[in-house]
Amino acid sequence: MTDYVLDETTREKFEGVSTATLATAMFKRGLRNQFIQDVHPVAPRGRVMVGQAFTLRYIPAREDLNTLEVFKNPSHPQRAAVEACPPGCVLVMDSRKDARAASAGSILISRLQARGVAGVVTDGGFRDSPDIGRLEIPAYHQRPSAPTNLTLHQALEFDVPIGCGDVAVWPGDVIVGDDEGVIVVPAHLAEEIAAEAVEMTAYEDFVAEEVLKGRSIVGLYPATNPKSLEDFARWRAANGR
Repeated sequence: MTDYVLDETTREKFEGVSTATLATAMFKRGLRNQFIQDVHPVAPRGRVMVGQAFTLRYIPAREDLNTLEVFKNPSHPQRAAVEACPPGCVLVMDSRKDARAASAGSILISRLQARGVAGVVTDGGFRDSPDIGRLEIPAYHQRPSAPTNLTLHQALEFDVPIGCGDVAVWPGDVIVGDDEGVIVVPAHLAEEIAAEAVEMTAYEDFVAEEVLKGRSIVGLYPATNPKSLEDFARWRAANGR
């Protein structure tokens, strides 16, 4: 059973960094394929989504098994996953990168919001996307999709390893989303990646200020000139970073 308890200090660190910075931190460790492809925010939030992954997997629909009757079963995997996803987690769906049929609609995502879920991600599409965009819960998909998922795919199982947007996602991995997209941080690396990303973000903020003042990036980014680090230390002390 996955331990869905993300340390609050680590969560706060992730909330202050970007997916771009996290991608660089993981690239340093040889992880090159952690950014979920072709997945975008339904509506930009201007804030960072953070939570451990709770997964749901779809397979191609088979007409004799995937009828309207299946939704009368309280154990239907899609409905059960919505009710089982722990508060503070992110529901991540493997929809086979197929947005022709909806992974979910506004009612199910409203239920996730009411249950305190931190966000929802699919590599397929959502129906009712204008309504979802007005909810508080961060939601990410490939593109809008009006048809029901019954037409093309069916929910099979949840809380298992999946693929989402060509990225492997294990239950408990840390999912971070911003206005650029969504990245997956392996659970066992979460604390060290978060700590490093905070340091990287501080230096990048310093660099951005210096560049806008007209300073050259040579010796500054990366910090190959010792003076750059000396200037950064003074900037950090002055800005409480």
